[in-house]
Amino acid sequence: MSEDAPEDWSPVGVEKAIYKAVQSIAKGVGVCSDAHAAFLEADREFDRQFALKYGAENCAAHERKYKAQLETMDARAKRDAAEVAYQWARQRMRALEAELEALRSIGVSVRQAYQNAGRGEY
Repeated sequence: MSEDAPEDWSPVGVEKAIYKAVQSIAKGVGVCSDAHAAFLEADREFDRQFALKYGAENCAAHERKYKAQLETMDARAKRDAAEVAYQWARQRMRALEAELEALRSIGVSVRQAYQNAGRGEY
C-alpha cells in the first residue's frame, strides 16, 4: 500500500483511504491523458522529420533510410522519452486501481469484524 494508508483501520479510516485513492485515480486520468497526448505529438514529429529527411536524400533506399535515422535521432529520443512517461503514467494508474481494490477488500473485512464484535459473548 502507499504511504497514505490509514493509521486506524476502523470503517471510517478505511473509507477515508478509499476516498483518497479515488481522488488519486481521478487526478491520474488527467496525467495519463496528458502523457499520451505528448507521446502522440512526439511520435508525429518524429515521423514528420524522418519523412522529410528520407525524401530529401537522392541515393539508394537503404542509404536514405540510415541517413534519415541518423539525422532524426534527437526527435527519436524525444519520442522515446514521451513514451516512457506515458507508460509510467499507465502503470501508476494500474497500481492506484489495485490499491483501491485492496482497500475495498479490507473495508469489507473491517466492516464484517465490527458487525461480529461482541456476538456470542454473555
